[in-house]
Amino acid sequence: MKRIGVFVYGAVAYAVFFATFLYAIGFVGGFVVPKSIDSAPTSPLAQALLVNALLLGVFALQHSVMARPAFKRLLTRFVPEPAERSTYVLASSLALIALFAFWQPIGGVVWDVQDPVWRAVLHGLFAFGWGLVLVTTFIINHFDLFGLRQVWLYLRGRPYTRLAFVTPGPYRLVRHPLYVGWFFAFWATPTMTAAHLFFAVATTAYILVAIRLEERDLTAEHGASYTDYRRRVPMLIPRLSRRRPGIGQPKPTAA
Repeated sequence: MKRIGVFVYGAVAYAVFFATFLYAIGFVGGFVVPKSIDSAPTSPLAQALLVNALLLGVFALQHSVMARPAFKRLLTRFVPEPAERSTYVLASSLALIALFAFWQPIGGVVWDVQDPVWRAVLHGLFAFGWGLVLVTTFIINHFDLFGLRQVWLYLRGRPYTRLAFVTPGPYRLVRHPLYVGWFFAFWATPTMTAAHLFFAVATTAYILVAIRLEERDLTAEHGASYTDYRRRVPMLIPRLSRRRPGIGQPKPTAA
């Protein structure tokens, strides 16, 4: 029964994540959902900025602290080890749901592209960013990244094994294609409101800090293999040179 319970818990955590991911597309893109990042303001500017900063801070704190190895070791004292990743995924999703629910639109337009061709280009880059995020998770093993592989192996009574150290697809061009996708998703918009700009700047700053923390953990875990990979493959912007980067990309740890 414990194994079944852990598997159900992992499946529910994944379902919450995927629903949250789909909602996030509408929230950032400004369609379908009842309140988006660009909705009409409903509170004073100072209050909106404070609330939004707190919401983003809570998400960043949860996302980074729970990804650290020391916290994982502490967490597994209270939850079964196979459910550790699912717990992280669920907590991240709940932090995002809180952000969606309590986000305070600000109003004001920073830029507004009216030319239909350029609007289509920016919408295309927005879609490309979300697509790259999703595709990248499957390239590195989507189900391991979001905890389903761990709970499935536990259900079957099989030990968990870490993924092999490889550089599939875009990981041969940059070390963090997942984050590149987020940049496109957050910045590519034909209409940039003040709230959207605040969100994009804050998340960009967080990602740049998170990369440093993540790579510190990966270097500690994989040693010379990751150090060599880090030396040969750029972080976010592909090199123009045709020289092939080296191999060796570990399963990323979310930050």
